[in-house]
Amino acid sequence: MLTAKVTQSNGHVVHVRLVQSDSTTDTTVVTGDTVAPLAMAASGEGEATTEVAKSAPNPIAPESKELYWAAGSFIVLFILMRFFFFPKIKQGMEARYAGIRGNIEGADKVKADARGDVAEYEKALDAVRAEADAANAAARAAVRDQVAAAVTQVASKAAELATGRTPDAATVQQAVTAAMESAGSR
Repeated sequence: MLTAKVTQSNGHVVHVRLVQSDSTTDTTVVTGDTVAPLAMAASGEGEATTEVAKSAPNPIAPESKELYWAAGSFIVLFILMRFFFFPKIKQGMEARYAGIRGNIEGADKVKADARGDVAEYEKALDAVRAEADAANAAARAAVRDQVAAAVTQVASKAAELATGRTPDAATVQQAVTAAMESAGSR
């Protein structure tokens, strides 16, 4: 007995196969609209039946059980994420942000302390510089006075040796002052 197996896709006949019912081997492969003549030819030999095979599953559209599994998995994953994972992640992020904020505030405090220390250092440095300048000025004045006294003594001794008499102290002092000022201007 011959059986016609028809494969359909979206309501259109794609393949028609004639198969003997007692074996699984195909005898003829026919396409399209030749089903009716084959059925007529088969009826002459005996009994022929036409059986329409199920349409092939669509490889793109998921089956309903796949949709149920996907929805169930999504719901389970959503519940796990919402009640377990997200709170832990949020706590970790808040702890991290708090630590970062604390570090930034600590750095700002250290920075302000460092600026205060630098200001104190500069103030102390200015005081030391002023004190050093005063000491230098006093030392220069003392050295200048000592040099002036030494020059006065040398000049009066030289004048005494050259003239044989002691020179007037005011005249020697004027000469020393003029010499010191001209030497200082160079």
